[in-house]
Amino acid sequence: MRQRSNTYIVIHKPCNIRLCYTSARIMHKPQKRWQIFPLITPEADKSLIEFPQPLRQILFNRGYPTSTAALDFLAARPPIGSDPFNLLGMGSAVDRLSSAIKNQEKIAIYGDYDADGVTATALMVQVLSTLGAKVEGYIPNRFDEGYGLNNEALASLQQSGVDLVVTVDCGVRSIEEVEHARKLGLEMIITDHHHPGDELPAVLAVINPKQYGDDYPDKNLAGVGLAFKLAKALMSHLALEQGQTSDEFETMNLLDLVALGTVADLAPLIGENRSLVRAGIASLQQPKRQGLQALIGVCGLIPRRLQASDIGYILGPRLNAAGRLDSALAAFDLLTTEDIYNAGRLAQQLDNQNRERQKITREVQEKAERIALDDDPDSLLLFAADPEFNPGIVGLAASRLNEQYYRPAIVAYKGDTYTRGSCRSIPEFHITEALDQCEELMEHHGGHAAAAGFTVRNENLPELISRLRAIAFEQLSKIDLRPVINGDVEIQLSNLVPEIIDQLDLLQPTGYGNPQPVFVSRELRILDHRQVGREGNHLRLTVTDGWITYDAIAFGQGHWYEEMPSLVDLMYAFETNEFNGKESLQLRVRDIKPSNSDD
Repeated sequence: MRQRSNTYIVIHKPCNIRLCYTSARIMHKPQKRWQIFPLITPEADKSLIEFPQPLRQILFNRGYPTSTAALDFLAARPPIGSDPFNLLGMGSAVDRLSSAIKNQEKIAIYGDYDADGVTATALMVQVLSTLGAKVEGYIPNRFDEGYGLNNEALASLQQSGVDLVVTVDCGVRSIEEVEHARKLGLEMIITDHHHPGDELPAVLAVINPKQYGDDYPDKNLAGVGLAFKLAKALMSHLALEQGQTSDEFETMNLLDLVALGTVADLAPLIGENRSLVRAGIASLQQPKRQGLQALIGVCGLIPRRLQASDIGYILGPRLNAAGRLDSALAAFDLLTTEDIYNAGRLAQQLDNQNRERQKITREVQEKAERIALDDDPDSLLLFAADPEFNPGIVGLAASRLNEQYYRPAIVAYKGDTYTRGSCRSIPEFHITEALDQCEELMEHHGGHAAAAGFTVRNENLPELISRLRAIAFEQLSKIDLRPVINGDVEIQLSNLVPEIIDQLDLLQPTGYGNPQPVFVSRELRILDHRQVGREGNHLRLTVTDGWITYDAIAFGQGHWYEEMPSLVDLMYAFETNEFNGKESLQLRVRDIKPSNSDD
């Protein structure tokens, strides 16, 4: 058992959380509803008897009520039937790629400018290069070309001698662009995890487990996860042809890329993603890729302690920063370079770009907030568009509005002819399905339940927003729109022993789809509290139940300083902090309520 003290030191970095306002009034985040999972049933408690509490309760909460299901989950075993050849179209794609490699045809990997697309592009280029293919990566520029396939890029690739284009993380809705490629004489394979439209592009193969008729057991793979499956199938096929094993593939350093792209793209960390990301994090904890060694160092991370949260909050944003402000090629080059000096230079460049991205995000967020709330503060769908908005930042600003007000939010860059919007939504509102209902108004659109994007001609924008707001009103007007925070289990603070940390480690990787366990402790006395952070946005606390005392950090909750009750209920994660080689326990507070208040 590792020894830890019951106090800790918080190393604070400035956070971008800001008080929400308009020119007319101060606004506050909607009050959160606490929802505690029901107690484990006697049947599940008996089946999970081999596991200690509170792990038993947490496994039950996550949907693993039997010993077999729990052991599969904790071991991060992939689902049955996850052979890549079970993906529809995989056989055709592998046959065509195999032929292209043997005949030395030129292959282009056409990706996307976010972390998922960049890691998927890097992965496919690495694998095909190792196999001796003539291959190049192509990542469109967000500002000049926009998302996905575009005719000019396809024409340029054809003129450079490309015979076969393989998309990663894009293309499943690019019907017209694929037809243009066909007329140019380009053959195409599409791998994409986004929701397909009613019509699929006419290509050699579409690899997307969400397409109709695909029985692949896991529908949640990210773009880089599908690229990995294609690479694995190709290596297996070529090894079988040559009477060899695919050992070279198994030892190839690819899972670090899969973990990066999957977590950064908020693919749920369950099923096969959980298996891939756990293995990928193990690779990142002993990084061999020069660029990732440099990036981890620039971020000040300790490789052996790296977890999914470090990808989501630290590494992923830096990989994304390149494509948000300029070209994503810097991120691609970082992941593929073997030069230590170039790796260091690129890592520092991405870190600098991320700082600039944070500054621009704050500016766009504040202006978008004013526009959205001044336009219609009571709307169930928030919208802001402006010619000065940075197109690479609008998605982040939409996320902040979405989190701040718990409403679907759209922030858009308005150009001379077109408006390009980025949407973020809440669990109660499937934003892509809402866009599908307005399809005839837009040039392009696509995405997931929680995030989407669209391009619309300016003359159609008012009608589009009006219809989206009407759809939102129809679906949301009778719902209590307050964010829900789920607590796994209530526990006495004095029962929060260090051994629980070791139980929680078994649940890694945690993140979207497999959240970090959250505890609730009630009637805690505040011994000390003070604001921290550049603008006093955060709160440091010392709390006790009369038997044991813990320090705590509450990010984004500095407003409690002036109105802190003497007794509080806390919802929090229980975790460790390491500083100067010393580990200590801490409560990372999710929410605070006065004791005896209504949840």
